[in-house]
Amino acid sequence: MDIVFLVIFSIFIVTSIISDSVEGLGLDQVPDSPNILVRWNYWYASNFDPLYQSHPLWLRFISGTSAFIYAIFYILLIIAIVRAWNWIQLPSVIYATMIISLTGIPIFGVEFFGQHGPGAAVGSQASPNIGMFLAFNLPYIVFPLLLLIRMRKPLPFTRAW
Repeated sequence: MDIVFLVIFSIFIVTSIISDSVEGLGLDQVPDSPNILVRWNYWYASNFDPLYQSHPLWLRFISGTSAFIYAIFYILLIIAIVRAWNWIQLPSVIYATMIISLTGIPIFGVEFFGQHGPGAAVGSQASPNIGMFLAFNLPYIVFPLLLLIRMRKPLPFTRAW
């Protein structure tokens, strides 16, 4: 499973840079931006995630945390897994708890329980396509949860799962 973590958290580094930095910096997601990261984010947000395109201040803080704090953690986590450094346990528990809470509660809450369909208010922040929203975002709940399970007991690298 540690090899899966290495792959997934390496991908998370890239997505933090590509996606979360744009929202964290408050860049307007427009289709004709000269910034390719903004255009990629526009495609995603305009098709699957209007909340992400609406720039609420609280979401900028969550995205900024991902882009500028979690990305550093991902690098340290990858090194710690490769070198079997047990000190990564507490930071892993803190990270997993934070991202599950910050993503699972407010973001998923808006995406699932906001207004949907033809009767939805103009500017609704709910996802028009929950399946695609989950395809892009569920890994940020599932893999931190698995990491939390992996790090549940002392000295996580001196024992098997």
